[in-house]
Amino acid sequence: MEKAAFEGWLESVSATFITLNDQERNQSLDHLISLSGAAQLRHLSNGLEVLLKRDFLRLLPLELAFYVLHWLDPQTLLTCCLVCKEWNKVISSCTEVWQNVCQELGWRIDESIQDATHWKKVYLKAKLRMTQLKDQEAFETSSLIGHSARVYALYYKDGLLCTVFSVDYSDELDVLVSGSADFTVKVWALSAGACLNTLTGHTEWVTKVILQQSEVESMMHSPGDYILLSADKYEIKVWPLGNEINCKCLKTLSVSEDRSISLQPRLQFDGRHIVCSSNLGVYQWDFASFRILRVIKTPDPANLSLLSFGQIFALLFDNHFLYVMDLRTEVISGRWPLPTYRKSKRGSSSLAGVTSWLNGLDGGNDSGLVFATSMPDHSIHLVLWKENG
Repeated sequence: MEKAAFEGWLESVSATFITLNDQERNQSLDHLISLSGAAQLRHLSNGLEVLLKRDFLRLLPLELAFYVLHWLDPQTLLTCCLVCKEWNKVISSCTEVWQNVCQELGWRIDESIQDATHWKKVYLKAKLRMTQLKDQEAFETSSLIGHSARVYALYYKDGLLCTVFSVDYSDELDVLVSGSADFTVKVWALSAGACLNTLTGHTEWVTKVILQQSEVESMMHSPGDYILLSADKYEIKVWPLGNEINCKCLKTLSVSEDRSISLQPRLQFDGRHIVCSSNLGVYQWDFASFRILRVIKTPDPANLSLLSFGQIFALLFDNHFLYVMDLRTEVISGRWPLPTYRKSKRGSSSLAGVTSWLNGLDGGNDSGLVFATSMPDHSIHLVLWKENG
């Protein structure tokens, strides 16, 4: 067919094709395909690949490609990295995407680090660590042996594990505070060893004392003020402890006026929030207003005790397991078996080790002591972070 005649025929067919409905167009194409030979089918295949299988990561501007990647789950992102070198390069260069997936796993993000490859590696390490927690492979155990009688109390601070009971101290104030079974809290001069004051008001054993600076403002205290918290079976008392040692109780906290709900000897204070477990669950108070912000209902609150409470995770334990709870979902992320031991009612025979990881794992704080408890054979059982593979 002459070129001019062919172009006229093609224009006529095209004009007619446009007037057809979708079904008629499809039938027309099917008929043409059935009449085509190998050369035409090969040409059709190549053309369709260009039209239908477009590589959006190459065609889109990087800003739009990153926006699309933002909606993919981490496993899909890793799968996409395997498609080709170009995809791996683009996906591995998106800092915000990898920072977000790390944050979703409870890892702390340093915004000053904008190296996407770094955050991709951190995610892979975080994923492995969280899988280890779930599969009971994150920790390992050890024992301290040497006591000739049972250890009834443990104390851990700044990497030092000691066998003492219910104390805290401040080098700045030169003060040490202690709780006692005589229902009192004593304030001692740290350097001289002399008792400066005896605080009264408790009607049960004082099983926990904490000395910590406030980080919030209220009508009763200012940021930087030293605050002493003391807890017994039913109440938490708040004392202002600064240069004036003869202080009066600021506030008494409880979870039931009729003492029907008892507190466990697990008290924590970070300057902003007070946290304590009870036989109904874990209570969190706002220190500025003393309002109850949150009550976490644990599966077996009468037996499940709080060890430590962070911004992302909480560490809990019972007679059989050590538990890691994700506080964003209040779901147990992992657990670790414990040997047969006797939980002290005073809460002094078990403690948490390094707790910075509870505010978010960062790839460097998942090491060292996690948990310690005294054993009937006079040893001290330790749970330690296993080196992250």
